[in-house]
Amino acid sequence: MTARSTRCTTAAKTRTSRLAAVAAIAVAGSMLLTACGDQTNSGGSTPENSTANNAAPLFSKLPADIQKAGVIKVGTDASYAPMEFVENGKIVGVDPDIAAALGKQLGVKFEFTSGTFDGLITSLETGRQDLVMSSMTDNKKRQEGLDDDGKKIGKGVDFVDYFSSGVSLLVKKGNPQNVNSLDDLCGKTVAVQRGTIYEDTFKAQAEKCGSNKLTIQAFDTDAEAQTRVKAGGAVADLNDYPVASYIAKTSGGGNDFEVVGNQSDVGLFGIAVSKDKPQLRDAVKEALDAIIKDGTYADALKKWDVEDSAVTSATINAGK
Repeated sequence: MTARSTRCTTAAKTRTSRLAAVAAIAVAGSMLLTACGDQTNSGGSTPENSTANNAAPLFSKLPADIQKAGVIKVGTDASYAPMEFVENGKIVGVDPDIAAALGKQLGVKFEFTSGTFDGLITSLETGRQDLVMSSMTDNKKRQEGLDDDGKKIGKGVDFVDYFSSGVSLLVKKGNPQNVNSLDDLCGKTVAVQRGTIYEDTFKAQAEKCGSNKLTIQAFDTDAEAQTRVKAGGAVADLNDYPVASYIAKTSGGGNDFEVVGNQSDVGLFGIAVSKDKPQLRDAVKEALDAIIKDGTYADALKKWDVEDSAVTSATINAGK
């Protein structure tokens, strides 16, 4: 398990396993840009990419309909700084910057639209989006379209893996409840984003806690879960380490939260693609390898201080 998680949606509830939104920006941004199900609201887009043209190195690799449109539609949940979040009305972050670099290789613009995380895979199935790029953990359940009980609930998706991350607990500054591991959560209340691997992790821990009940409060966005922890209504949130670290450093000038315990469950984030679009999947993979080779991928990660999460080559469905 890992990234949103694990900000991971399970294939079934889709999260599962993927730093999180700056409290003020995240809460405001996520409220403005959140939608239900596969309904997405217009958000920002990446910085300008080269417009569709056959002079781009990999333009000819794209499906004909995308070549004609000159745009790849990307679904995201823009409440997960520094990976994707809203700033001055635009969706920015690690994922949009990587997408901008991919767009230069492919000769098209990556256009981001924000929606709730647990509806993103549905947006691929309905054709509303061409890709999902939202710190989504690549795992077998999502690949195969299975729920937590192994029941088939969808076609599943393919992933082009582009980022590596583990998960960490985020608690109120000063750690007033002395939480240092998942086992310390028994008998307490936690907050988490609905449909993520993180929620699955808390559910598994709840079973371990048994009669010493762990209460789980699930929210549409991670920003809401953070707010609950900050207010003292929950003792911890669970996030990918880069996101948790970013929140701890930035929210309230570094006075709202802290990261506790060791980073665990390292896994891969993937760009999700419909299984009906293998040509698009392969074009994105080739573009990712190209930007890894030419250094623009490394530049995007360095800008957001997440270089430790770099991958050395693009892979497809390498998550477990």
